[in-house]
Amino acid sequence: MTRILVVDDEPQIRRALATNLRSRGYEVDLAETGEQGLDLAASRHPDLVILDIGLPGIDGVEVVRGLRGWTDVPIVMLTVRDDEADKVEALDAGADDFVTKPFGMNELLARMRAALRRATPPDEEATIVTPDFTVDLAAKRLHGPDGEVHLTPTEWRLLEVLARHPGKLVTQRQLLQSVWGPQYETETNYLRVHLGNLRRKIEPDPSRPRYVITEPGMGYRFEQP
Repeated sequence: MTRILVVDDEPQIRRALATNLRSRGYEVDLAETGEQGLDLAASRHPDLVILDIGLPGIDGVEVVRGLRGWTDVPIVMLTVRDDEADKVEALDAGADDFVTKPFGMNELLARMRAALRRATPPDEEATIVTPDFTVDLAAKRLHGPDGEVHLTPTEWRLLEVLARHPGKLVTQRQLLQSVWGPQYETETNYLRVHLGNLRRKIEPDPSRPRYVITEPGMGYRFEQP
């Protein structure tokens, strides 16, 4: 049975999540502080952590850093609408996704399922098929309806990083460092230019992208319809 650790200092949120998750067959552990969350994660080994970003004592970002020191457990952050900088910091620290409060249970469950799938893939997909193109990760080729689509090395690397994490928010910093190297952190205009070129080659309508989705001020997702 899948075990979920919920770390949130609001009792009503802990109760609501415990009730909803247990009714769907999950085992649930509850913590109200970051310190308790780290202790329970070490002793109970959850399959996924739902973590509030604003906690008393050790905050959510520090909990993420503490967890990432020894585990790759998926982490879905609970955030409020106006803390964009904290969201980016948490994602850069190693969180997998976030849900903004107030949130619907269906949205949270979808984020959880996606994070759990990414954590335990049966086998790495060598080919990604969409209605408009096919990405061959092994051969490093992109094929459209009229044949192979030429990508520059930079465009391919951007597509590869995003496509290997379908549905996951990849921050601007993570993309920059994955594609150009650890010294690149703030060259967001450079990133937007190359992503714009990539979109013109893969999107049916680059002005309304359906595959490379922007999360304003944070990063990008690759969506696979």
